[in-house]
Amino acid sequence: MSKTAEGSSKTIVYAALVGNLLVAITKIGAAVWTGRTAMMSEAVHSVVDTTNEVLLLYGYHRASRPPDESHPLGHGRELYFWSFIVALLIFAFGAGVSLYQGVLHVTAPEPIEDPIVSFIVLGMSFVFEGISWLFAWRRFRSETSRFGWYEAFVRSKDPPAFMVLLEDSAALVGIVIAVVATAAAVLFAQPIWDGVGSILIGILLGITSIGLARESKSLLIGEPAHSDLSRSILDIARRSPGVLRANGLLTVQLSPAEVVAALSVEFADDKRADDIERCVISIETEIRRQHPSVAALFIKPQTNARYHAVRAKRWGTGA
Repeated sequence: MSKTAEGSSKTIVYAALVGNLLVAITKIGAAVWTGRTAMMSEAVHSVVDTTNEVLLLYGYHRASRPPDESHPLGHGRELYFWSFIVALLIFAFGAGVSLYQGVLHVTAPEPIEDPIVSFIVLGMSFVFEGISWLFAWRRFRSETSRFGWYEAFVRSKDPPAFMVLLEDSAALVGIVIAVVATAAAVLFAQPIWDGVGSILIGILLGITSIGLARESKSLLIGEPAHSDLSRSILDIARRSPGVLRANGLLTVQLSPAEVVAALSVEFADDKRADDIERCVISIETEIRRQHPSVAALFIKPQTNARYHAVRAKRWGTGA
């Protein structure tokens, strides 16, 4: 991911932060005024979302620190760590509190006061969340132009981009649930629907958090870079003078904008040590020119037979 794309991701996080803060303030005021459970669940959801954006921005800050002796490959994975924490917070506080409040008010329902206020606040919240969602959707749409929504979500190396989109999507659906629950409670004079709405919001947040945690964990453990980057690096190596064969490549995504790559190359037999060194420098220079995201590159002189033998021993295949 380029620095421009990273800046775009930060922009949607800032937009989500402002939107969620406005929504949280509005919902808290309405929840205190009306005493509604579903509204309080929505308020908790917005407070958690606001905290999440702060943590994501903190993750960006921590990840931007330069490499040092203790972290020679940099601190890029800090963003993946904080993204995983955000997913856990959505589950623990967003889903957990909503489910608790819902069960509590299903077993002991309370009458709804000033439902008109609730509808006005929910409408305002929908507008705030919708604006934030549009920012996130425009950023994520660049990926979905080539892939479907699910594939783009799985392939993404930028957790804040899909986190904000899914958070806002869940928030918009949650607002609709709260509206329906409120309407049902008023029309049927059964405040139990207020608690049911809160439970449904909790289930929605739980499903969202599980999906976010799964993808964040995968990136935190270490995913390979996109296949098109790998193919390009191998093509650069194959075209380089003195290279007999580019055996293969191992990549790991360090952050949305950083990749570490290990390249196995077989050089021509007539090449001396200083010739191989010049070839390595040439390959590295060209790779970094075309792909600035490659933060660390390791080139290993290795015969094709040895390369496949090592792969067979490590992964049980010579492919």
